[in-house]
Amino acid sequence: MICVKNNRSSNSNRLDVVIIGKHVSAGIPKVNIAVQDRVLLHLFENDEQADRYLADVALTRPGIAESCALHPPNVSRTMRDLLKRQYVSEHTRNIRGEERRQKTWQLTEEGRTEAHHAHKSLGKTKVVLRDSNGELLEVKALEAAERLATDISLLQILMHAQHEGVLTYGDIRFGKIKQSKQEETAPPGRLTALTGVHSTYNNQPPKTRPVHGRKEQLEQLDTWFSSRKPCAVVHGIAGIGKSTLVAHWLKQNMELNSGLSICWYPCQPWDRALGIATSLLHRFGIDDSHDPYNLIETLPLQPAGKIDVDTWRRRLTAYLTDAGTIRERFKNESGGPPPYWLIILDDVHHIESEAKDLLGALLQISSKTPLRLLLISRTKPTIYDRRDVHTRDVVTELSLQGLTKPEIKNWLKDFESSDKYEVEQVHEKTGGHPLALELFELYGQETHVDWLQFLDDEIILRLPELERKLLLELAKSNAPMNWTKLADSVGWKGNPPKDLIQHGLLLELEDGMWLHEALKERLLRDVN
Repeated sequence: MICVKNNRSSNSNRLDVVIIGKHVSAGIPKVNIAVQDRVLLHLFENDEQADRYLADVALTRPGIAESCALHPPNVSRTMRDLLKRQYVSEHTRNIRGEERRQKTWQLTEEGRTEAHHAHKSLGKTKVVLRDSNGELLEVKALEAAERLATDISLLQILMHAQHEGVLTYGDIRFGKIKQSKQEETAPPGRLTALTGVHSTYNNQPPKTRPVHGRKEQLEQLDTWFSSRKPCAVVHGIAGIGKSTLVAHWLKQNMELNSGLSICWYPCQPWDRALGIATSLLHRFGIDDSHDPYNLIETLPLQPAGKIDVDTWRRRLTAYLTDAGTIRERFKNESGGPPPYWLIILDDVHHIESEAKDLLGALLQISSKTPLRLLLISRTKPTIYDRRDVHTRDVVTELSLQGLTKPEIKNWLKDFESSDKYEVEQVHEKTGGHPLALELFELYGQETHVDWLQFLDDEIILRLPELERKLLLELAKSNAPMNWTKLADSVGWKGNPPKDLIQHGLLLELEDGMWLHEALKERLLRDVN
């Protein structure tokens, strides 16, 4: 089901269009699509593949997860529920472009009826779009594709509205823009390739929860910033406060340096390299009237197309190092051209595998131009090697762990009846994880059910069975374990799993292997 703020009658057959004005008002409809509705719409939009011997990846768990903005474990749970309701059937099929057969799902007759009703009902949802004239319009979701002059599905429209609010005409992610007869002489892919990209990034850091402690980490960011190193990486497990820390640090610096020019790009699970590449060009002042190095030519005309990364890198490097061109482009801007651009890519783990070449190119560019990178990720990115960190002085890594006991103690002072809480006990139960402490502050429970659910959804249920066994074995131990002993106890062959180490879940200490404290309480519940 969906939650929409909408005062209009849903029984009207006419297209309701309301001019909102130049600025987004507080009354813009809030779109929130239930998980089952997302999946039903997705399968309904791919129903032509039902019973085919060879299917697309769209019908697999990863394909459904990507299209519906879900974590793979959530897909599995949703499918179990839909199977019980007999809305879907399960099949193992050959997948186009894949070597092995995979589990797929398709609608049953009953499911098609339900999906048809959902499509009709959700199509009446009011969404906001910015048309080709820059006006904000409120329209039915089913009419949005025509208004945007592009071919995107109802699900794509609703998901975009849910996550970003406003759909913008010309957004490169919506596909190739159809041109009217009067516009046929215009250079294809020029203006339309960039007109909507401002909707994909921000010039300000996002609003975040308050920061508790983190003095050492803030000082580390200050040191990196003043050292002029090309790149910094802030990494840590889900919800540990990476984005919050960077946003807080950035706000402080922007107050001190009003000329700081930033581009905060939130990477989404369905994102592509094209979104980053196009948004950056837009941020650097590239448009139809200003493209001296023909950068737009390196972009494909459609989202499925491949970026010419090497040419994009070389031309962008030339552009950013052309001081005269930059000065001319920004001469009318307040404060003139920025001394450099600070690019923040948030949740870069969502896109690293797909955009590895582009991210590597950005690192190269940042070493030679007035561009600096700050990457926020759950894992250590693989676009650079250890020499960039330890000998070449290109990358600064900041591993974000749970809050220290003194930081927890200071936070506890804000709690009601704070004198009844023991710092040691709170640290043991939460691992200093900010989200766990926030829930503790709200509900007075060190291990609130929402915290446990977060650990399940974001971390534990994503792990392969053998990796989970490793962590369970450590959870039962009162001290770090020698790797050989730990591996033998669960039948693990070879070296410690890199993924667990990169995520900060499995820790390599001098005394042996250990695990993140935030997980221990949750894992011990499984043991018991």
